[in-house]
Amino acid sequence: MHYQVLIVDDEIELAKMTAEYLTMFDITAASVYSAADCYAFFEDNTAEMILLDINLGDGSGFSVCKKLREEYNLPILFISARQSDDDVLAALSIGGDDYIKKPYSLSVLLAKVKVNLKRIGELRAVQEAERTMAPGQGPADGTAPGKSAPGTGGPADPSAEQLSIDPATMSAIRGGERIPLKAKEFALLKCLYDHKNTIVTKEVLFNEVWGDAFYSDGTLNVHIRKLREKLEEDPNAPKRIKTVWGTGYILETEA
Repeated sequence: MHYQVLIVDDEIELAKMTAEYLTMFDITAASVYSAADCYAFFEDNTAEMILLDINLGDGSGFSVCKKLREEYNLPILFISARQSDDDVLAALSIGGDDYIKKPYSLSVLLAKVKVNLKRIGELRAVQEAERTMAPGQGPADGTAPGKSAPGTGGPADPSAEQLSIDPATMSAIRGGERIPLKAKEFALLKCLYDHKNTIVTKEVLFNEVWGDAFYSDGTLNVHIRKLREKLEEDPNAPKRIKTVWGTGYILETEA
């Protein structure tokens, strides 16, 4: 079966209650209570996103996240009673898209789930539009088939070092090279790209990417670092994603 949300948490009653609450808002949700059950779930089912606890009876949510990331590109939101910044940074560094501390507000959790599901739906709509494009029809920007739009760094100009994005595959395109991104990395890059060559404040990034204006700088810094590692020649001396101290970031599409 297909579910929108899978909850992986060894607190059985909390997991069940969370699943029931999401179902009240027409979000299909399933819950499992161990790492082994999580792996078994994906043998016969699919999910669009995961709410993952760190402390599982038979293993660590960190290990589960790493293993799932080998096969699936879907949002993973950690839910945990562990409060330290080190745990938050570790969760985000290994591929988590968000970190929600227990005890959590069900209404806040619902808002975060809706933001991620909406983004998934938008990406799916773009992919479907491209699949149903009439034969011989060019991309949405009107570029003729087989040619690249000016400045995208595609076949027409393989030496170009401009940066563009491809929502259909959640990837960045740099000088003709396609770079796959995780869901939250792509959402962050898309926000910067939508406002390219202008300063994007932290508040805008938190609102558009996480759906929450009151998030920690550590979360944003980890994801910016991950993007720089994938897009910059030297992440320690970035030329594309530049920090505007005390304000936010600016994406320059040419380097």
